[in-house]
Amino acid sequence: MKLYNNRFEVEEKYKWDLTSFFKDDNAFEDSFSLALKKIDELKTYAGLIKDADKLLSFLDLELDTIALFEDLYVYALLVNDEVLGIDENIVRKNRTIELNSKLMVAISFFEPELLNLSKDEYDNLFKKNDRLLKYKAYLDDIYRRKDHILPSNEEDLVNKLLGAMDHFDDMSSLMLNQEHNYGSVMVDGKKIDISTTNYRHLMQNKDPKVRKKVYYAFNKVLDQYGSSSAYLLSSYIAMDEKLANIYHFDNAFNEQLFNWKLNGKVFDLLCASVNDNLSVLHKYYALKKKVLGIDNFCSYDVSLPISSLNDSYEIDDALSLVRKSLMVLGLDYVKHYDKIINNRYIDFCQYKGKCSGGYSCSSMKQDSRILMSFNGLFESVSTIAHETGHNIHGQYLKENNDLMYADAVHIVSEVASLTNEFLLSHYLLLHGKNAEKLKGISNMLDVMASNLFGAVREGVMERKMHDIVINMGSVTKDDLDKLSLDSVKKYYGKAVKVLAYDKNKWITRSHYYMNYYLFSYAISVCTASYIAKEIVNGNKEVLDNYLRFLKTGSDKDPLDVYKVLNIDLEDKTIYENAISYFEELVLLYEKISEGECDE
Repeated sequence: MKLYNNRFEVEEKYKWDLTSFFKDDNAFEDSFSLALKKIDELKTYAGLIKDADKLLSFLDLELDTIALFEDLYVYALLVNDEVLGIDENIVRKNRTIELNSKLMVAISFFEPELLNLSKDEYDNLFKKNDRLLKYKAYLDDIYRRKDHILPSNEEDLVNKLLGAMDHFDDMSSLMLNQEHNYGSVMVDGKKIDISTTNYRHLMQNKDPKVRKKVYYAFNKVLDQYGSSSAYLLSSYIAMDEKLANIYHFDNAFNEQLFNWKLNGKVFDLLCASVNDNLSVLHKYYALKKKVLGIDNFCSYDVSLPISSLNDSYEIDDALSLVRKSLMVLGLDYVKHYDKIINNRYIDFCQYKGKCSGGYSCSSMKQDSRILMSFNGLFESVSTIAHETGHNIHGQYLKENNDLMYADAVHIVSEVASLTNEFLLSHYLLLHGKNAEKLKGISNMLDVMASNLFGAVREGVMERKMHDIVINMGSVTKDDLDKLSLDSVKKYYGKAVKVLAYDKNKWITRSHYYMNYYLFSYAISVCTASYIAKEIVNGNKEVLDNYLRFLKTGSDKDPLDVYKVLNIDLEDKTIYENAISYFEELVLLYEKISEGECDE
C-alpha cells in the first residue's frame, strides 16, 4: 500500500469530490449571503404562527434555509478535516457555526409560539390548511415538547451562548490529531511518525517490540496532556447537563431518551444482557491469546488480528470485494453503491494532519461524503462497507421521503452500516477457503466485541462520568482514569494483562462528545448481526423488510421503524440472541482453525 506524506501526494481519484456542494469559494460566499437573507426573512414571521397560511410559508422557508445552512456547514467541516489546523478552513467552519447560531436565534420564537397554542388551536391549523399535513409529524414532535421549551427570549439567549461556547469536541480533536507529537518508530527499516490515524495499524504489527514501543510512546503523550483532555470533556458534560436542566429534564440521559422516543427499559435490558454474559467475551480474548500463541497477552496485543490471512488490499481491490459482498441485497442496492464510487464520495488516504477515524457526513440535499484512513488492512475494507452503508441508507431516505423526514436517528442509522460489515464477513465465510473463512469470522467477532460489548462498556462509563459531574460539579483525570481502568479489567477478563496506560482509553474516544451515541452502536449491532445472518441464509422476508426499513423516514418513531423488521427493542431477545451468536462464532473459529472443517 502506498504511503503519503501529505494531501498533495494523493491521487485525485482517491480524494472526495465536493463540487456538488459548491463549485468554488465564490459559490460558497454567494450561498452564505443568501442564507443570511433568508434568516432575516424568517424573523418576520414572529407572532404569526396562529395563522395556518403564514405557518405553512414559515415552514417552507425554514426548511429551505436549514437545507442551505447544512450544505454550508458540511462543506466547511469536510474541507477542514482534510488538513486540520489551517486558519482559512478553521475560520470558514467557525463562520458556519456562527451562522447556525444566527439561524437558531432567528427562529427561536417559533417553538414557544407553537406550544402556546391550545390543543384545539393546534388541531385547527390542519383543518384550515390541509397542505400543513405534510409537516404534521414534524410539528407533532415539537408539540410533544410542550414542557421542555423556553420562552422566546430565553431560547434566544441559550442559542447565542451555545454558539459561542460549544467547541469542546473541536478543541479535543485538534489537540489529539494535530498538536500532539507522538514520536516515531522504525518499521521494516523505515521511520514512521506515530499519529492517531495510523496508531491502530501500528498496533497490529507482528513485531511485539514495535507494538510495545508505539503503545508507550503514544500513551505517554496522551497521559502528559490528560488533565487538559479531562477539563475539555468535563466542561462539555457540565454544559450538556446544564442544558438538559434548562429544558426541564432531570439529566442529559433522560433528554436523550426523550429525543429517541424510548424509555430506559431498552438500555437496562441491553446492559443487563451484556454484563450477565461477560464470560462469553472472556472466551473471545482467551481464543485470541491461544491462537496468537502469546503467553504474556497484554492489552497492546489485543488489536492483533487472529486470522493469518494476508491483509494487503489496494483500494480498488477493497472496493470490488465490498461490492461482491453486497450483491445479496439486490441489483438496486448495488447501483446505489456504484454511485458512491463513480462520483468520488470517499476520501481514502491517510497522512499526518488529516482528521482521524472514519465517518459519513451528509446534508439534507447532498449525499454523504466519507472520510477514512485506508491502511491496506481488512479493517479498512470493513470501514468502506460500514460507511457506504450509511451513504446508501441516506440515498434511499432522500428518494422515498419528503426532505424534512429524509434522515434517521443514530439508533436506526447504525443498523445500515453494521449490516454491511456483517455481509462482507459472511461473504468471506461462505465463499472463501479456510483462511478467508477465519478472516470473515474474526471480523464479525471484532465488530461485535467493539460495537456490542465495547459500546456498552463505554456507554455505562459515560453515564458514570455524567453522574460524577452532576454530583461533584466536574470529573477529573483521576476519575476518568479509574473508570477506564476498572471497566477494561472487568471486560478483558483473566486472559489479557491490563497495563497502567489502559487508563488513557477515554482520551481518544470522541463519542463521549456525542451524548450517548455509543448505545446506538450496541443496539444496532444486535439487529445487524441478525439481519445479515438471515439474508445470507436466503430469508426473503427479512430481506424485503430490511429494504423497507432503509426507506422508512423519521416521520416514524424509532420503535415503529424497528417494527418494520419485526424487532421489539423492549424485549431482551434481540440482545441475548446476538450474544449467543457471538459465542457460536467463537466456537466456529476454534473448530475451523483446528482443522475440524473441510475447505
